[in-house]
Amino acid sequence: MLDVRRLYMLKTVAARGSITAAARSLSLTAGAVSQQLAALRADVGVDLLRPDGRTVALTEAGRVLLEHADRILRAMEEAESAIAAVKGTVGATATLAALPSTVTRIVAPALTALAVRHPQLTVTCSLTDQAQLRELALGTVDVVLGQRYHHTPDATPGGIDVSPLLDDPLLVVTAADRGDDRPVALRELAAHDLAVPPPTTECGQAVLQGCRRAGFTPVPRYLTADIAAQLTLVRAGLATALVPRTALDPDASGIRTAPIADHPIRRVLFAATRHTGNANPTTTAVIAALRTAAQDGGRAACPPPDRV
Repeated sequence: MLDVRRLYMLKTVAARGSITAAARSLSLTAGAVSQQLAALRADVGVDLLRPDGRTVALTEAGRVLLEHADRILRAMEEAESAIAAVKGTVGATATLAALPSTVTRIVAPALTALAVRHPQLTVTCSLTDQAQLRELALGTVDVVLGQRYHHTPDATPGGIDVSPLLDDPLLVVTAADRGDDRPVALRELAAHDLAVPPPTTECGQAVLQGCRRAGFTPVPRYLTADIAAQLTLVRAGLATALVPRTALDPDASGIRTAPIADHPIRRVLFAATRHTGNANPTTTAVIAALRTAAQDGGRAACPPPDRV
């Protein structure tokens, strides 16, 4: 009989592209993963992986086995969700992957609320901008708090359920002693020294396309995806930034915010889980807390313009 853990290792290696990367994500040694894959190869009697430069690739037999492994692993998760639904109780652990820009207004309030409502539940949180939905599909996280900018197509993988949480506009952020509170036409920023994310990021692409719709191509003075760094430059009077509203601390000092008057740039924040036929009480509780925090965070006032 095939070992389910070995099937999951095969799936992880195929997704990561190498045994070393798979071992790192599984918190195992490369040797341990290699031994388990060798045992799986012995079980089926045919090679499942082949060298492909510095990576590995599935053989034809490996692709066939992975197709069945995916169905087996999904069936196991369905069974676990069905039992959890019958029990109707929130479990002891959950894993959440979230964007760093959502920590202040959404993640921290949500985790605080969960600790009060479900003290038995421990949520492990990974803060990253990278490949969150892939991690969800692999099963390394249970819930993703992700984003999609309005200019980008929906690239949600199959088998993933997405629940929109909040429409989150980008705001123009300047030093507190500059400008006023009126909405800013995006084309006005052509004359500003901008601190924006690189165009290789989702936000950077959104800013670039928004500015082009407004009639100019921005030439940023500072390129960084680090919002804290952007705000430091803004406070020093060195730059103007475009920052998602929920990424701004309501108690932040030294900055002034204003909405974009034309060509708004917005992202949709969403919660995502793997699709199951039965709602899992644990992931349902996590998403409910994220939704409440997102709604409250969306209503929160932006930093007052006279805060210095």
